[in-house]
Amino acid sequence: MSIRLLEYIFFFYFASHIPITLFIDLQALLPDQVYPNVLKDLLRWYAEEFKDPMVVDPPTWFQSFILCEALVQMPFFPVAAYAFFKGGCKWIRTPAIIYSTHVATTLVPILAHVLLFPFPLMPHAGPQTSKERLTLVSIYAPYLLVPLMLLFTMLFSSTYNSNSKVGNSSAKLKRQ
Repeated sequence: MSIRLLEYIFFFYFASHIPITLFIDLQALLPDQVYPNVLKDLLRWYAEEFKDPMVVDPPTWFQSFILCEALVQMPFFPVAAYAFFKGGCKWIRTPAIIYSTHVATTLVPILAHVLLFPFPLMPHAGPQTSKERLTLVSIYAPYLLVPLMLLFTMLFSSTYNSNSKVGNSSAKLKRQ
């Protein structure tokens, strides 16, 4: 896969994450009156359709992840979107490694919870069957897979890592 295609994927991921965070995810933290009914209805529809009670009645540990999303990740989203839209911005490497490691780490307990927790049917139904659990996992999975792709790109791509084989050979040529 070309580096430019990956950068466009990363751009779309970060650019799309801005409205998702502001209009959907932060509903778990902010007062109900902050959001118009259409956004609250959208969240309720999603929670019912995909059996995701965590977004309408989030456990404390899940709220802590959303708080990190608001305070740490959200300011990074437009910066990262800009860097990947522009392409080849080596300065994004370290922040992208920090971001991707943080997000991948938060997704492990979320996915484990979705797969293993015995969700109740009331007051908000959680996934009960394997199909429902895998459907919900498929919604959360891109938020693990894209950060892992980002991490590996930052670590191993010669565009972003001067320590890669291509980067080292060109550096050696410059020193000779």
